[in-house]
Amino acid sequence: MGPSRERPIVLVLLSLALCPPCRGRVVNISMTSLVRVVGTEAVIPCRVSDYEGPREQNFDWTFSPSEGSSFEPVVSTWEPAFTAPLFEPRVASGEIQLRRTGHDGVELLIRPVGPADQGRYKCSTPSTDATVQGNYEDVVHVRVLTDELHVGAGGQESASLRVAQGDPLELQCSASTATAEHTHLAVRWEVWRGPERHTVLSLTHMGRLRPGPEFEQRYRSGDVRLDTAGEDSFRLSVARAQLGDQGAYRCVVSEWVSEAGSWQEIQEKSVDVANVTVHLTALSVTLRSQNVSVAEGSDLALNCTVTAAARSDVIRTAVTWYFSGGPDPTLPPHARVLASLDHRSVLRALPRVGLSHVAPGSYRLLVRDAGPDGTGYYFCRAALWAPGPDGSWNQVAEGTSAPARVQVTTPEPEFRALLNVSEMPTLPEAPVELECRVVGPPSPDTRLRFAVSWFRRQPLRSDDMAPDELLASMDQDGLLQAGAQSRVRTQRGEMIFSRGAVDRFHFRLQGATEGDQGVYFCAVSAWTRQQNHSWVKSREVLSDPVTVFWAPSVSDAELTVEARQSQVPPATGSLFEMTCEVTSQPAPAARLSVLVTAERPAAAPAAPHGPNGTVAVVSLSRDSVVRLEDQADRTRVGAVVLEKVREREFRYRMYRAQLTDTGLYRCAVTAWLPAAGGQWREAATGLSNPILLDLQTSGPVFNVSVHSDRPTVYRGDLVSLFCIVSVDGGAPDPEDLTFDVAWFTVPSFGPGGAPIHLASLDRSGVVDKARRPWKSDVSLERTSAMEFLLQLHGAEDRDLGDYYCSVTPWVRSATGVWQREPEVQAKPLLVAVRMDGKGFGRSCRSRRSPFLFLSWASYRGAWRNPWTNIHAESLRGESGSERAEFGVLNGTCCVTWGSRGWRGKS
Repeated sequence: MGPSRERPIVLVLLSLALCPPCRGRVVNISMTSLVRVVGTEAVIPCRVSDYEGPREQNFDWTFSPSEGSSFEPVVSTWEPAFTAPLFEPRVASGEIQLRRTGHDGVELLIRPVGPADQGRYKCSTPSTDATVQGNYEDVVHVRVLTDELHVGAGGQESASLRVAQGDPLELQCSASTATAEHTHLAVRWEVWRGPERHTVLSLTHMGRLRPGPEFEQRYRSGDVRLDTAGEDSFRLSVARAQLGDQGAYRCVVSEWVSEAGSWQEIQEKSVDVANVTVHLTALSVTLRSQNVSVAEGSDLALNCTVTAAARSDVIRTAVTWYFSGGPDPTLPPHARVLASLDHRSVLRALPRVGLSHVAPGSYRLLVRDAGPDGTGYYFCRAALWAPGPDGSWNQVAEGTSAPARVQVTTPEPEFRALLNVSEMPTLPEAPVELECRVVGPPSPDTRLRFAVSWFRRQPLRSDDMAPDELLASMDQDGLLQAGAQSRVRTQRGEMIFSRGAVDRFHFRLQGATEGDQGVYFCAVSAWTRQQNHSWVKSREVLSDPVTVFWAPSVSDAELTVEARQSQVPPATGSLFEMTCEVTSQPAPAARLSVLVTAERPAAAPAAPHGPNGTVAVVSLSRDSVVRLEDQADRTRVGAVVLEKVREREFRYRMYRAQLTDTGLYRCAVTAWLPAAGGQWREAATGLSNPILLDLQTSGPVFNVSVHSDRPTVYRGDLVSLFCIVSVDGGAPDPEDLTFDVAWFTVPSFGPGGAPIHLASLDRSGVVDKARRPWKSDVSLERTSAMEFLLQLHGAEDRDLGDYYCSVTPWVRSATGVWQREPEVQAKPLLVAVRMDGKGFGRSCRSRRSPFLFLSWASYRGAWRNPWTNIHAESLRGESGSERAEFGVLNGTCCVTWGSRGWRGKS
């Protein structure tokens, strides 16, 4: 016995006295005895019910070899040490297993069963009930028999059989047993198709025949049978093999024994009998003619020959004729059935189509009064039908012939298409008219009509030709369909397509553009009416092409523009006037647009400019729309005027010319011509000679500087920067002087190095502050007539950098007009931010490996090295009484002053 265990059993005797009819725990094994054969497996289920305590119960299994012997522990769900030494090796190897089937059930599995496993097996459950009542164990008796079952293939083992469709098939296997007990045998025939198993027919241990689902109908009709041949042979018979019968056939035999009033299957064996292949009955379907030509209106006859290697006394033939537009023998839905004759000789056919059995194996198709729609491919399909045992007919073979190509010929009308130019343009916007005429058609025939399609082909710059563009098509009923590119112009009436007579077609362009030049041709097709009143195209011809082209005028290639200065301003604030005239002759349909440009000195304020520093000032479109192009002069709307004074003459005026307007002025003129689709194309351009605007002034000269009492501060301090404006020469009255001021910084850290706008103050006193991504704030105010104060509140490390201001003076002239003077920019001033009382402002960053770039500023000194390239481990710098060391340690940038230091990632 295994080691003893303490089990939590609570005995409440009072409950037994108070509740005698209460039902207690029930442990049950579903069988009282079990018979197995040596080498098989035994599975014994055990379940407990009507218990109290935990939901999941534990089970113990013990074994006794005979009635008088004691029970030995086998296996338990509670503790691993329960197993007796006799069973420990088999439990460890998995021969004996205990599997849970639920919280209240288990299965004892023994595999394989041996003679020593015969005996009594007890299933017991430890009590978890509040009262002890019911039963806590159950016993089953297991008998083990020797293996005396023999199964064979009857001499056909692993044979390969090949049978024709419709032929009989027989398979046989043998089974016998010498078991001492009284047993019955059950036989099951299976067919395997790949990994799938299908039951054909079974003989149960009670002597009943049961077909599989797929073979039930054939079993009832007698086509599939299972018979005994002798004492130990079982024969499977198939009267007429079908294609689905092929596969690997297996005979499965099971042995059954009667025990305690019920039958138990004690073992099962199987044998592979044969691999069966079912092939189609040999069937040949041929057509005598492969290519047939028949005139329209004549009869079409085709013969189909069917040859079959089958018994003609029991096999019947069904024939079907198909028609398809292509040679692919794929039948419906891609083919149309013309006629069919089934195995019962029932005929079905379309009108004017006949099918007859003219001789043994010969079937004729007859199509009367063939039309053009009969051109195509004809197929003959034959099927063989065999009678079934129940009187039904089954298809056993099928075949389709190669196609016969049939051409129904229609006499083509003889004609040609002649294309003439009725009206050829000499200039753009002139009309064009083409006539497409059918020449040499047959005598008037109500069954014949003509359709036309108009095409244009435009040559490319190379020797290639562009694809033909369909302009429009007019069908045999006169229905017009415009092409994709010409649909809009057709709807507008710019393109007109018409039929003048039965054989004459016209195409007219009301106003030809350069895009209409090219090669034109027409395609005329003849359509013949069929018997079903449909129309079939019988022929199509193309006309010779004609070219629509006109020579361009000189003005269509280039423009000559002359500029003249009609008003010279004596000084700033006066009128500047320039006249531009196109001296060449543009095309009559051309429209002109003008653009005035200025090439200003580099010192002038920068506006958006084109190549060579040229600024677009103002433009006049071909539709006479004026647009101010210079974004910097938006405040001068009304002071800049561009107008058309004559047909090819334009005048530019600039009122109150300023010193910043100095430069070279030109007119750029473009001629535009109409293009296809209501668009305009650029035909020619011209640029005038330059006109110099040079304004001289003896006014004041302005200077700007930046000053700070404390350019180096601590973090969090206030930084005060003054932008001071001074005047050289004759200083104007302060009432006649004002400024636009803007502040910028160039940080000593971060990528790039472009100036960052901080704040600006215009001449009206409006302050505009830029958004800043860090915490420190700025303010800007005018402290005197010539001084402007910028303050940084709460300085940070990132505020380290150069600061400068840009000033644009405005001076009021004697006439009361405000004149903008050239912008003046101050030299930058370095602002350094320290961490504490002794320190440097610093910036350390890596621009590209392996170099390290450093910048620093001295608190007590005046030196600064904004960009230092070092390719070393450290760098030292001294200024006055301060000494800084820069170094790289494990990819970290370090700056040290005496005993203090700072470290930052590079």
